[in-house]
Amino acid sequence: MHALFTGLARFMAVLGGLVLTALILLTCVSILGRSLNGILHSDFVMGIAPDLAHWLIDIGIGPVNGDFELVEAGVAFAIFAFLPLCQITAGHASVDIVANALPRGANRFLRMVTEVVFALVLILIAWKLADGMLSKKGYGETSFLLEFPVWWAYAASLFGAVVAAIVGTYMAVVRVTEFLTGRILVWDGVETDQ
Repeated sequence: MHALFTGLARFMAVLGGLVLTALILLTCVSILGRSLNGILHSDFVMGIAPDLAHWLIDIGIGPVNGDFELVEAGVAFAIFAFLPLCQITAGHASVDIVANALPRGANRFLRMVTEVVFALVLILIAWKLADGMLSKKGYGETSFLLEFPVWWAYAASLFGAVVAAIVGTYMAVVRVTEFLTGRILVWDGVETDQ
């Protein structure tokens, strides 16, 4: 069972990484285009090669139209795509100053409570994203420049949020079982042998 959820989490992380890589390339192309467009409009270039400058501007040398809209939607998806792997590997930041001094049973209780709270928060986020997506779809709201339906971005983020909620719920069940049985079912390097 753990291998299935780990595979799902890794798949989402790879998908998020691919989207993030595409967004980085898009941003670089847009910045390069914006810079070249500024150079082509400069008095120097217009003075020595006005025909070439106008031709390059006319074929579309410039920033990518709506780049910030695509980055906004894509980064939201990427964040939700990385959450399942972070959840299943206990990759969230933690402060263990007090927890390290506690006995094993107290640490297991804290881990269980933390996982249950994470699962509940992830479920709440997915639920509210679904509400937001349905609202945006109902109103027919579109982005300003590209005019793509805003609910598409919500749907992509919702996909990642639902997977994160599923993985978070699985990990909550694992940690509750560990607490109740006293056995460690999923070793992730955070356990203590006190």
